[in-house]
Amino acid sequence: MTIRKPKADRALPDKAPARASGDVPRERQCLRCEAVFWSEGFGERICRRCKGLNVWRNAMPVTPGGTRRR
Repeated sequence: MTIRKPKADRALPDKAPARASGDVPRERQCLRCEAVFWSEGFGERICRRCKGLNVWRNAMPVTPGGTRRR
């Protein structure tokens, strides 16, 4: 009979997993407004300005051909 420790008691690894080779901080183009911004990795593709808009926060769809209002 094998006795297993509860998950909370198991030790977590000391190191975070290594980043993928292409996951590097660099300038990228926003997928929404196409502005160039500094991104911390390839998972960040929307700029801060677009993420701050109500449309983004409320997950409202963007209509094709719509204009950007300021």
